[in-house]
Amino acid sequence: MSSRARANRGQDGVALIVALFVIVVLAGLGLFAMRVGNGQQQSVNLDLLSARADAAAAAGIEFGANQALRHGSCALAPPPLSLNQAALKGFSVQVSCTANTYRVNGVPYPVYAITATATRGVYGKPEYVSRQLSRTVNNIP
Repeated sequence: MSSRARANRGQDGVALIVALFVIVVLAGLGLFAMRVGNGQQQSVNLDLLSARADAAAAAGIEFGANQALRHGSCALAPPPLSLNQAALKGFSVQVSCTANTYRVNGVPYPVYAITATATRGVYGKPEYVSRQLSRTVNNIP
């Protein structure tokens, strides 16, 4: 066998090692890209759920304000509201109300502090979201 043939024969394994290295590096980059993409998707989903939770809590505030101003008291404490329409489906909203009386020019007026807490999912799970809003309403002219 010639010396040239012996030199080529020793280099045959190098190409295989380089090819395996390139495959492993590309597979690692692909896995990294998939993980980044999944993380971004979860972030977008959580942002959307957070916006829906804000809307559900605002709906609870409106409900509580309507009940308090219509009936003139906080005595009608509603059970948790279960929303089942459109984007708010699956949210549970707990509404609480506290009444105080303030005098304006000697005339007593009721003022209601409404708090609504909207939740969806199970605490500790990735799809869990909760938002709380508070608002004060009155019918002072």
